[in-house]
Amino acid sequence: MTKQSILKITGLLIIVTLFSSCNSNNNTGTSSKTAVDNPFESKIDSILELMTLDEKIGQLNLPTSGDITTGTAKGTDVGERIKEGKVGGLFNIKTAEKIYEVQKIAVEQSRLGIPLIFGMDVIHGYKTTFPIPLGLSSSWDMEMIEKTARVAATEASADGINWTFSPMVDISRDPRWGRVSEGNGEDPYLGSKIAVAMVNGYQSDDLSANNTLMACVKHFALYGASEAGRDYNTVDMSRIRMYNEYLAPYKAAVDAGVGSVMASFNEVDGIPATGNKWLLTDLLRDDWGFNGFVVTDYTGIYEMIAHGVGDKYAVSEQALKAGVDMDMAGDSPSVPAAFIKTLKESYENGKVTMDEIDTAVKRMLTAKYQLGLFENPYKYCDLDRAKTEIFTPENKAFARKVSAESMVLLKNENQLLPLKKSGTIALIGPLAKATNNMAGTWSVATDQEESNSVFDGLKEVIGDKANMLYAKGSNIDYDLELEQRATMFGKGIPRDGRTDKQLLDEALKIAAKSDVIVATIGESAEFSGESSSRTDLGIPQVQKDLLNALLKTGKPVVLVLFTGRPLVLVEENENVPAILNAWFPGSEAGLAISDVLFGDVNPSGKLTATFPRNVGQIPLFYNHKNTGRPLGNTEGKFEKFKSNYIDVRNEPLYPFGYGLSYTTFDYGNLKLDKPTINMDDEINVSVDVTNSGDYDGKEVVQLYIRDLVGSVTRPVKELKGFQKVLIKKGETQTITFKISVEDLKFYNSELDFVAEHGQFQIFVGTNSDTKMMKEFELTK
Repeated sequence: MTKQSILKITGLLIIVTLFSSCNSNNNTGTSSKTAVDNPFESKIDSILELMTLDEKIGQLNLPTSGDITTGTAKGTDVGERIKEGKVGGLFNIKTAEKIYEVQKIAVEQSRLGIPLIFGMDVIHGYKTTFPIPLGLSSSWDMEMIEKTARVAATEASADGINWTFSPMVDISRDPRWGRVSEGNGEDPYLGSKIAVAMVNGYQSDDLSANNTLMACVKHFALYGASEAGRDYNTVDMSRIRMYNEYLAPYKAAVDAGVGSVMASFNEVDGIPATGNKWLLTDLLRDDWGFNGFVVTDYTGIYEMIAHGVGDKYAVSEQALKAGVDMDMAGDSPSVPAAFIKTLKESYENGKVTMDEIDTAVKRMLTAKYQLGLFENPYKYCDLDRAKTEIFTPENKAFARKVSAESMVLLKNENQLLPLKKSGTIALIGPLAKATNNMAGTWSVATDQEESNSVFDGLKEVIGDKANMLYAKGSNIDYDLELEQRATMFGKGIPRDGRTDKQLLDEALKIAAKSDVIVATIGESAEFSGESSSRTDLGIPQVQKDLLNALLKTGKPVVLVLFTGRPLVLVEENENVPAILNAWFPGSEAGLAISDVLFGDVNPSGKLTATFPRNVGQIPLFYNHKNTGRPLGNTEGKFEKFKSNYIDVRNEPLYPFGYGLSYTTFDYGNLKLDKPTINMDDEINVSVDVTNSGDYDGKEVVQLYIRDLVGSVTRPVKELKGFQKVLIKKGETQTITFKISVEDLKFYNSELDFVAEHGQFQIFVGTNSDTKMMKEFELTK
């Protein structure tokens, strides 16, 4: 028997048989453990002793699946590299059949048989697609949000995947940035709650189960604050702002036990995040106790060259030393800077140490142990699960419910909504039949044609109770090239050859025959998302022209708005009687929209990102600081030598937390159970909420706090509690909150997390603009 054969057999025995005594779920508690607590350490050390330098570096390599299709894995370049032990995992590959084929190469044909990890962008659902994350966050329903991640994990794992590049928890106050659609809005408190819900949903309480996914919180850090709202751009902010306004959701995910973290594209303190030791080691690991692994974003190491950090060797060395463990897409032929291409030479030249390489390898092997891959490398390749657990009727029904709960009613003049299922309804707009756009951006696993459009949904819901007429009305944009950029990735909306006037004339003829017009208007799916930054946040002009023409008919118009970001809607708010913001609702879009339009579901969504009056107000967010010259109580009126604009009022069109219902909610009797508390005490807050309208409805009751005096300046208001409650018509409920000193803490100028004595205000209401207030004092 050859030495190579002995090594392979020995390696397989160590890798497989030693697993049985290990606890497979090390990283899902309430806080992360340190490396010394790793129950797999002795097994991993045994594997490391067998590995060559090339095999170690291979474990840090995450290529895309490339040209692999079923039955072709062996003959591809990726397949050959897997045999050589030069691949640690793959991404962008799906189906249990394909993944089984690739995993078999790794386990049975590579020298040591180390299994691969398989990742994918499962962002807001898998085949069953939920609203885009910004829309999902507008539900304010943590239990429901967690369940969406649980459904996504069940479906994706049934198709062979065990790792998702989600949740994205970047705080953003600039809707020009297209990836605002992929996050949870502007607030760190709400963002933290959603981060925990998503991690818990993906990972559940057992990462070694075959129906869970290892989560990857991203993008670490501060990516949502890109200058000018331009994707991949520079970020520059003070440490105190980082800690108080941006870092909380990432830390919440780490505390929830997230298994992996993705480095962001931007720089932090002048150093790209991918090579930033303070960020990836000092803060993430040493301060926060994270013990999972760090992966780059797509070609993140190579991109440090363009930042001006160094050559291909320097950037790879810096990334490894900073704390990066896995290099995504670095082995592409067009990418010269990558672990797989430079680390061996860097080691031989004394630029990196074996300990630094081994540390990264240990983290990758630990993740594979946590996922149970050493015990059963094929555990995610059950074809029966793929047939029975993906896009099930139960999952579709749940997606329909989630989509309806996430929509935000922005305006409803004279109770135009809900509509009656009678008469003649004109459905007009370029998004009415755009089935392939309903799932929105980052819906890579969605079978777009299996989604249902607004046309399909209305037709099914109204049946023969009403007459429905349809016209496209316009294209997405006058500019064909812009439209093509906004309908990429199989989401094209064909232009039918008619002129803009012909499309409009047809729509007006249809409108003339109708009792009410439903206008499906807004962004197309890829108008927002990665690399979809915008400077004009209005509805595209051709659609505005269509909408204005429909309004001139005198018929009542309901605007069903599709968007992946806050838009500028001043003109629409003034002229359109009813506006329902549907976001991009997912695979059950048409049915969910119909449920809300006809009142089968009473809308209850609330905005998690402020809608500005114009782009010049951006960045605009509710929890801002005061200036030395605040505008005072004359909002909407210009005052010279005060902090205001000369050409527009300061306040937004729709504030954070805003959203209407078909019913009305009255707030009253706000009470605190005591006027003062000490550092060991807590205060109970109660408020009566009455449903004074004609429909049962859900209300998101929001609590905000203001710290009136601090050692550093404090925001005018901060969200510190919320409850989504169902209140029947005519019913009054008393809603209670408990506020502890922990809720009053912030990072001071020394970056200590402290609560300072003094006066505080508590506000409770239906959105961040609430004026209902009580005061209390925190004593020494």
